[in-house]
Amino acid sequence: MTMNWIAIGKIDDIPLRGARCVKTPMGKIGVFRTAENQVFAIEDHCPHKGGPLSQGIVHGTSVTCPLHNWVISLETGKALGADEGAVKTIQLELRGDDIFMALESLVLAAAE
Repeated sequence: MTMNWIAIGKIDDIPLRGARCVKTPMGKIGVFRTAENQVFAIEDHCPHKGGPLSQGIVHGTSVTCPLHNWVISLETGKALGADEGAVKTIQLELRGDDIFMALESLVLAAAE
């Protein structure tokens, strides 16, 4: 399948170990940057009580929800530890300093 990509910004728009929220027709997506300059995108709501994950603390390849400290894997979208639940992951591609989001990933996340 050929992917359609949309530019959503530059890597320097996101602080190290930080995030930004991207509003899409399918909902809010949190775009995260790790200390190693990896970028990940997941739905911007915790599976527990809907907390804004983009406002959480990024550590390694995980984010901790600011409301109730649930830890969510940025790689899989799954809650870690004893907690259960998951958010959808959205495919990103880094081209130089530019971040692109796969439109198909957004459509699939909205459909599920």
